[in-house]
Amino acid sequence: MGKLVSTIFVTLDGVYQGPGGPQEDTRGGFEHGGWSFVYGDEGFGEFIGEVFERPSAFLLGRRTYDIFAGYWPKVTDPANRVAAQLNALPKYVPSATLTDPSWSGTTVLGGDLAKEVTALKERTDGEIQVHGSGALVRSLLSLDLLDTVHLATFPVVLGSGLRLFPEGSVPTRFRHAGGRVTPAGVSIQTYDAAGRPEYGSYELPENA
Repeated sequence: MGKLVSTIFVTLDGVYQGPGGPQEDTRGGFEHGGWSFVYGDEGFGEFIGEVFERPSAFLLGRRTYDIFAGYWPKVTDPANRVAAQLNALPKYVPSATLTDPSWSGTTVLGGDLAKEVTALKERTDGEIQVHGSGALVRSLLSLDLLDTVHLATFPVVLGSGLRLFPEGSVPTRFRHAGGRVTPAGVSIQTYDAAGRPEYGSYELPENA
């Protein structure tokens, strides 16, 4: 049984849009693309290297898939672990419009997301990694299919852009499973999904 693991970058105000470059994702007139770049120190590189030692397959949202497919197949250095894993391992994309993917090893999941991803987990051993793909991450959480989130929070506020958890996100509880802070100040925390939130009150009992 596979484990579905998300790695996603967000700002302090929860924006996940366009971390990698100015033209990566300009939806809604977004002008802050590339906000993660200056924080890419050795400590952050070590984390990414560790993540890419573990995948058995990748599950990517359509927009992230298109961004990755336009870049990583061109990186052919066998010493580049990220490129080697992305180019060699199976890639799955939930999409109703992608019909003829050119990136080798890509399978389009065109049916019911819950059924398709459940079947994928059942036939895969090890980690099925989701990178970026904020809308897909929210959908997987709402379906109780996502097991773990590596949330990398960068010390920057943008004030605009797509939020990872906007109003209307499905309430979800997590258990903290570990973390670190890089020298540049990126807080990398790992959380395991733990169902729905539990609630209580700090009010004193009536007869206290």
